[in-house]
Formats: sequence, structure tokens, C-alpha cells
Amino acid sequence: MKIPKKHENLLFAFLMSLLMAGLMSGVLTALFNGLNIQFFGKWAHAFSVAWPIAFPSILVIAPIVRTLVIKLTN
Repeated sequence: MKIPKKHENLLFAFLMSLLMAGLMSGVLTALFNGLNIQFFGKWAHAFSVAWPIAFPSILVIAPIVRTLVIKLTN
């Protein structure tokens, strides 16, 4: 099943925010709390705070970044 092309930007923002929020919340949770028995619970909490911020942020920022990249490249 393929998703219609008209949803490309929304899908991009969803996947990018999911991956980046997951990666960054995991790295920062490990950095500040260590890899211990509480890691996954703290990571889940950090992700639940980060992702709702990341998703709309990418929806707003991605078009600006695309425009900037086009201007900076040949």
C-alpha cells in the first residue's frame, strides 16, 4: 500500500520527528541518567514530551530549510 503523493510532506515530518525525537531523547536520557534499570521508562517519558514538539516544528521548519538549501546549492 502506498500513501498518496499529496501527503508526502506530512509523512516526512511524521517520520523525521519520530526518528529524531526518539534518537535525541534516548541519547540525552542515557547521558544524564545512565543506562540503568530506569532507562526505558525515563526514555519513554522524555520521548512523550519531545515528539509533540518535534512534529509541528518540522512541519514549519522543513520548508524553510528546503528553500535555504536550494539557495545555497547549484
